[in-house]
Amino acid sequence: MSTTEGNNKFPKTYWREIELPSFDKLQEDLTVDVVIVGAGITGITAAYLLSKEGLKVAIIEAGGVLNGTTGHTTAKLSAQHGLKYDELINHFGEDKAKLYYESHSSAIQFVEKTVNENGIDCDFSKQDAYVYAVTDEYAQKVETEMSAYQKLGIDGEVVGNIPFDLQIKAAILMRNQAQFHPLKFLKGLLNEAISAGCLVFENTVADDIEKEDVQQKVVTKDSHRVTCKQVVQASHFPFYDKPGLYFARMYASRSYVIGIKTNKPYPGGMYISADNPTRSIRYTPVDGENLLILGGENHKTGQGVDTVNHYKALESFARDVFGESDYSYRWSAQDLETLDYVPYIGRLTEGNENILVATGYKKWGMTTGILAGHILTDYIMNRDNPYMELYSPSRFHEDPDLANVVTFNADVAKHLIKGKLEIPAKDLEELKDGEGAVVLYNGKRAGAYKDKNGKMYIVDTTCTHLGCECEWNHAEKSWDCPCHGSRFSYGGDVIEGPAKKALTNLSEG
Repeated sequence: MSTTEGNNKFPKTYWREIELPSFDKLQEDLTVDVVIVGAGITGITAAYLLSKEGLKVAIIEAGGVLNGTTGHTTAKLSAQHGLKYDELINHFGEDKAKLYYESHSSAIQFVEKTVNENGIDCDFSKQDAYVYAVTDEYAQKVETEMSAYQKLGIDGEVVGNIPFDLQIKAAILMRNQAQFHPLKFLKGLLNEAISAGCLVFENTVADDIEKEDVQQKVVTKDSHRVTCKQVVQASHFPFYDKPGLYFARMYASRSYVIGIKTNKPYPGGMYISADNPTRSIRYTPVDGENLLILGGENHKTGQGVDTVNHYKALESFARDVFGESDYSYRWSAQDLETLDYVPYIGRLTEGNENILVATGYKKWGMTTGILAGHILTDYIMNRDNPYMELYSPSRFHEDPDLANVVTFNADVAKHLIKGKLEIPAKDLEELKDGEGAVVLYNGKRAGAYKDKNGKMYIVDTTCTHLGCECEWNHAEKSWDCPCHGSRFSYGGDVIEGPAKKALTNLSEG
């Protein structure tokens, strides 16, 4: 049965179906060497490495451990990030393009070595990765990408077909990539970090940083202070953004995943389309069967068609390629993309040497998160790392940064104006149970959601970040900002930054 039929249930991610540890909320002031804000792949990797160095580390997480983007991934461990390397050579040169490849390859090697040394059962397996083209235009780009592989010494080749019922023009193969169950792996790392003295606090929201000469104090929403020497912001969007203005240097996009069971055998490998709309294919073993993980349908947060249609498009693709299937899971993820399409990992700004950040992973968070944990550890340990310059948040490249910052901020301005002029399409009384929409309420634009029991939730849709008007996300039942990607629950609570404050609640009683 389709996941978009029937009662339109909330998303469900396969990766979260394991038992994860729970931790208390921070209830007092604390002093440690390093505070890590965010308990996803970056934060846990950094905590593992720093704890092994003998540092006293505390992780503070706004929600639950591994419940953010890391728990909503396709979980490919790959240095093949689409048709990436010709673009990198053109913008950065061959030397930095090679560093990019080597850095992500090193992340895969770290996972494999750690799995073997610590006996972590996380379904790790080596897989070849493919980018395939279904049009002549992208087939030519595949050939151009192969030239980049040859320049950089990447082990790959161009092939004429892939083992699915898809008519393709060409595909480029990168050998010896990998896949795993990310939460099983990170649960193992977290246990190791805790054994080495790492502290973990859930449901603890970092609100600000007070800077002193040699110390930083992370201030929580409950006004507790964690004093430390260094702060690592591994919270997806940096909660402390001054004076970096990261919201003007990145944009948020969403993508969708369905998990399906099929009777057809899976031939191995990980696949992603070069053409749009994106289609991603991989599998993971589940109780002796294969669960196909199909992803794609990228779009800017808060923009585009009804979000349920993205799931429907993936289900249609699954039927066409794999036949009738049991749709067991569906989920979505949000990620951030930088101006030059390379992540920001390092010092927040040049004047903030003890506040570090990792963000802008462009949907390739598994290798990037591992890599970021290593780079941030080397910053804190005052060690050289060959990848620091490439990923430094302080870099700026005239091409493509300048063109993209103009385009991005023009898009923000367009949606800021559009939201203010939009006429609500529904009246409050028209909403059915389980439906949400922009409505006219007391003569003003508002957002309303009526739950399955008939309870109404009404919020001011003005984003508390910079004042754009949020749009209703049907599939996830959330209010999403089309300007900088902030997301709020139907009751107005913050789900994703850069916003820190909830939407104003207009509900009666």
